[in-house]
Amino acid sequence: MAVSDYFIKKVLEKKNGSSGGFFDKTSMENFVKELYGNLFLCQEVNTEDHLQNEFERLGKLLLNLVKSTTQDEVLAEKQTEDFFNVLPDIYNKLVLDAESILEFDPATESLEEILLSYPGFFAAYVYRISHQLWIQNVKTLPRVISEYAHSRTGIDIHPGAVIGEHFFIDHGTGIVIGETTRIGNHVKLYQGVTLGALNVSKDKANEKRHPNIEDHVIIYSGATILGGSTTIGRDSIIGGNVWITQDVPPNSLVYNKSEIKIKDNGPLPESLTFVI
Repeated sequence: MAVSDYFIKKVLEKKNGSSGGFFDKTSMENFVKELYGNLFLCQEVNTEDHLQNEFERLGKLLLNLVKSTTQDEVLAEKQTEDFFNVLPDIYNKLVLDAESILEFDPATESLEEILLSYPGFFAAYVYRISHQLWIQNVKTLPRVISEYAHSRTGIDIHPGAVIGEHFFIDHGTGIVIGETTRIGNHVKLYQGVTLGALNVSKDKANEKRHPNIEDHVIIYSGATILGGSTTIGRDSIIGGNVWITQDVPPNSLVYNKSEIKIKDNGPLPESLTFVI
């Protein structure tokens, strides 16, 4: 079936008018996977020379990705160099994240199991590398990298969020962490948690829209915490399926109080009527 010349011209106009240039998503995915493998997984050859060569190769791959988002080759080279200069710090934070999982998750027995199979740790890894590119003002690439983790794990962390050390995601599916979220140290999140905005209006783009989570907070599955002025105080526990749009003081326990009655079709003695 033929497509009109007008439509073809319109599509080409839109493509040629894009400022991002050609972006190779396959190369991006290879960079993310291969960097992870070189940082955390055993390779066929495990020597200092081999690892140095791998990082040089990955540096060239990242440089090409960054260059595709800017017309400034000198800037792209600097942004790539800055990323690899800070990579040791990113690695150290990720080691702390993995150690927190090993310490608190009774379902895991080894760091190897975490590195090979835990989606929460992989999502934290992708967040930390995309966040670094974000604060270096690399265009487009951090969002594409973070969306790759979202598609693989079901965990959606905006690269603009600020997350402290010893970050622990358990299970993780359905977690959403918005751009201006601030998360402290030793925070644990379970599946389905949303740290979101009360207002998604475009004119709020440069405002603080997402909540603050202080140190040593645990947020259980399905909790929704909204608003840029909302702060969850340190050492608090947020129960499952709660809806929070206001500050929670430190050392708080927040939960829904529900009532469940169990009975059959016949009369039951009072002692067998349970209220939980």
